[in-house]
Amino acid sequence: MTTPLPRNRNYRILWSGMFLSEMAAEIAYIAFPLLLLAHGGSAAAVSGVAAVLAGARTLVSLPAGALADRVNRKRVMVVAQGVRTVAMLSIAVAVLLGDCPLWQVLLVAVVEGAAAGIFVPAENAALPQVVPEDQLPQALARNAARPFAALLIGPALAGFTFGLHEVLPFTLNTSALAVSFLALAALHLPHRTAGPSAGEGAAAGAPPRPDGFGTLLRMRTIRATMAWIVGVNLAFHTLVVLVLIVSGEDHVAPGQMGLMMTCFGAGGLVGALVADRLHAAALSPAALVIGSTWVFAAVAAVMAYAPRGVPLGILLGVAAMAMPVANTTVITCQLSAVPDGMRGRLSGLVGLGSELAATAGPVVAGVLSAGTRDGAVSILGAAALLVVVATGATLNPTLRRLALPRPSAAQQPAHS
Repeated sequence: MTTPLPRNRNYRILWSGMFLSEMAAEIAYIAFPLLLLAHGGSAAAVSGVAAVLAGARTLVSLPAGALADRVNRKRVMVVAQGVRTVAMLSIAVAVLLGDCPLWQVLLVAVVEGAAAGIFVPAENAALPQVVPEDQLPQALARNAARPFAALLIGPALAGFTFGLHEVLPFTLNTSALAVSFLALAALHLPHRTAGPSAGEGAAAGAPPRPDGFGTLLRMRTIRATMAWIVGVNLAFHTLVVLVLIVSGEDHVAPGQMGLMMTCFGAGGLVGALVADRLHAAALSPAALVIGSTWVFAAVAAVMAYAPRGVPLGILLGVAAMAMPVANTTVITCQLSAVPDGMRGRLSGLVGLGSELAATAGPVVAGVLSAGTRDGAVSILGAAALLVVVATGATLNPTLRRLALPRPSAAQQPAHS
């Protein structure tokens, strides 16, 4: 008999460990700039640290995916969290002693970004090892709530604790990573299942072949869903940055801008709950992905004419609601289409595409803003980009036929 997801010990550990990891990353993302600015750091130094964090994650995406397929995934996660804990502890100690130079911040940012980038593919690939395939959509819907919850909690904690004492956010970050390390050390990761490898004819648990990424990209489902992921992430990050730019140009109060981002996080949390229910209702994966993309495009078009401030933030939250529904469906289909021995590389490939889109989004937003010099028109430009993605998804035969295979007893994870 299948264990209900809430009582699945290994899933709870995996979820908690990743949530603490994401919350620690959000705290660091805010705490580093606050520390630099408090000690006279320049805007170039602040942006440099942000670029290093993102750049390190991007550079390790593909190697981290291959690593997650070659070695024990639990060991990868535990070591990565241990390295992050020690690195952030060094910052806390330096701040407490009153001397934390820029070179140390940059070095720790490299370690934090790279170790976090190594951790994620291993965690993503480990999920199907602890969750039966028939529960995978539900597990992914719950996982989709994590980054939004971390976004709601992490920055607020970083700002509040930094106001009390500079060392506190770094102490909190180190503590979260340490607890994640201990929790993952107690994880029991079942043996990886063996089975036919898609396109390779080898056992799924066998050592991955060098052409693994090429094999993934030769799979129609992976190609189509990867194109969708890159397009939607590019449009999403473009839209969020444009909302901030337009709000600043219209002199929206900082408090209202904070509420707008709160709406964004809350919308994502609600979307994750809705995704869970929609998957339980056994709706068509193709309808969920294509329909959510069109909803996102329609909401973005309405945002162009919405009053600035909280009303715009509410619409941003509605747009955020659509994304977990589509994302969990796409990831479920991807994981079901790829054997266990390639799921780490799949996660690395998806991570690379998402990071590149997240990097290009602000650039596209800047071009739209500078080129139109009109907030409404620039947001309509982002909506038009979403219409292109939605149209492409609607016309793509692979996405129109997107479906989940029926789970069988042979697909259940084997426990040791």
